[in-house]
Amino acid sequence: MGYQNISTSHIRNFSIIAHIDHGKSTLADRILEFARVTDARTQKAQILDSMDIERERGITIKSNSATFVYTALDGQKYLFNLIDTPGHVDFTFEVTRSLAACEGVLLLIDATQGIQAQTLANYYLALDSDLMILPVINKIDLPSANIEKIKEQIDKSLGLNPDEAVPVSAKSGLGVNNLMEAIVKYIPAPESNDEKKLRALLFDAYFDVYRGVVAKVRVFEGKLKKNDRILFMRKQTSHVVNEIGISQLSLIQTGALNSGEVGYMVTGLKNVGDIMLGDTLTDANDPADTPLLKYKDIKPMVFSGMFPVNSDEYEELKEAIQKLALNDSALTYEPESSEALGFGYRVGYLGLLHMEIVQERLEREFGLTLITTAPSVSYDIHTTKGLVKIDNPAEFPDPGIITSIEEPYVKINIITPAEYMGNILNLLQEKRGENVSMNYLDSTTVQLVYLLPLGEMIFEFYDRLKSVSRGYATLDYELYEYRKSELVKLDIIVHNHKVDALSMIIHKSSAEMKGREIIGKLKNIIKKHQFQIPLQAAVGSRVVARENISALRKNVTAKCYGGDISRKRKLLDKQKEGKKRMKMIGSVEIPQEAFLSVLKSGEGKSSDDD
Repeated sequence: MGYQNISTSHIRNFSIIAHIDHGKSTLADRILEFARVTDARTQKAQILDSMDIERERGITIKSNSATFVYTALDGQKYLFNLIDTPGHVDFTFEVTRSLAACEGVLLLIDATQGIQAQTLANYYLALDSDLMILPVINKIDLPSANIEKIKEQIDKSLGLNPDEAVPVSAKSGLGVNNLMEAIVKYIPAPESNDEKKLRALLFDAYFDVYRGVVAKVRVFEGKLKKNDRILFMRKQTSHVVNEIGISQLSLIQTGALNSGEVGYMVTGLKNVGDIMLGDTLTDANDPADTPLLKYKDIKPMVFSGMFPVNSDEYEELKEAIQKLALNDSALTYEPESSEALGFGYRVGYLGLLHMEIVQERLEREFGLTLITTAPSVSYDIHTTKGLVKIDNPAEFPDPGIITSIEEPYVKINIITPAEYMGNILNLLQEKRGENVSMNYLDSTTVQLVYLLPLGEMIFEFYDRLKSVSRGYATLDYELYEYRKSELVKLDIIVHNHKVDALSMIIHKSSAEMKGREIIGKLKNIIKKHQFQIPLQAAVGSRVVARENISALRKNVTAKCYGGDISRKRKLLDKQKEGKKRMKMIGSVEIPQEAFLSVLKSGEGKSSDDD
């Protein structure tokens, strides 16, 4: 019955969730090694991190999965479906999708760092999904490990039974055998619903050049078999299953998936836009009445323009973004044109790391060269003509018709050693933060909950938080509400032309300072031309900052040795006329660094502030 004839009562579907860098991918390596899925020949570090970019950065971006058989101490065989998840705040949507396919989670906590911001965030996600949560204390082999202190935090901050916590070292493999037995004991088996109408959750997918769209599914009810005609309930399209099986580092065909099982499915689909993650699959001939609603769609919070450096690559960019968006449900995109940069896309992300990763994946995996404009957030602008929603500063309405502007606020959760609290409070005040609560998790660790404008947070807030806390503070955030604010559009004008790609929406109080900062950076980045280039930052018709880039000057009088001064004057006047003409028709080339410079503020450079 199913893979290797293991009954539904002996299936365990679980995810590993944790704060970033607490050892999820390493623990996944040890579990696979312990279950003999990998050996000395096939083993490599972070084996479930399939992308080069994940290995280089040491982070998990895409959730991944592996199905394998574990033989317990009593000789009973169990089918484990392990789904490795990301820990960074920007990839919460990946965690949510993974949890939808599980009955339980391993909540990993670093024995040296204790409970961090993302530990709490992921704990609440698992709690909302009504999953069994098994605490696992990792890195117990380190000299600074404090298992008793972590158990205290598990009891006080999470309300979980500290006696159930399993101490392990994912690096050395110490305690992993106890963890495997704890998974069997505590993680519940899925329900056996083979006789019901087919309902399976599409929780992930990727594009394979040979197979087309490879969909990852969890069957909740009924059976999914090869040659079945299935219906995608959201899209109302039907397709025949060409191939079905389990993922065990490589894809293994099994011919069917029963209720409670996790696997992959190939239907020969070539168009990535034909499926939606989170969709329910059912039998096209005998469809179920209602879809599985296992998780909500997550909306992007940060937006930027993305343009090919070479305008001929627009079609390639279009195709690449479509393929990337297939297994990244938080990525949104729509066509956009810019006077300065040509045709491209307005792309929505969950955060700045997400934005950085998307650009890097497009450049690496699809060979594109891209320019990404400064990020912005979505605003609600009330005008005399009604409500306008914008995420692109270029669409900012005429200030004369604006009655009020609302910007998104996020609720941020910072966990930090108490000694850095003063620095962090100063940063939060500077960023227009509003205190909600302050709790001591133990005698040395503080949890700060603040409300902060999202527009302030996307401009290097995370970098500065790490800087003022020597890297110890951790951050998690969620969208809270929209609030009225005094916001203005800051225009950057280069050579009397507004550069729409450099415009930004900013709080009135900081417009002048930000304008001076950007103009100062552009002066150093834009090369000198044959004519003088005026640089201006303006709010409406009011110029708040101005600089000039002086013209390149050729010494046209170099060959005049002595003689009549009028000869020199004539040459200089001729040069002046030429420059005047060039200034009228000359166009200024703005390098990509100019667009990136808007991201990086000159603030916070004193990383050693006490």
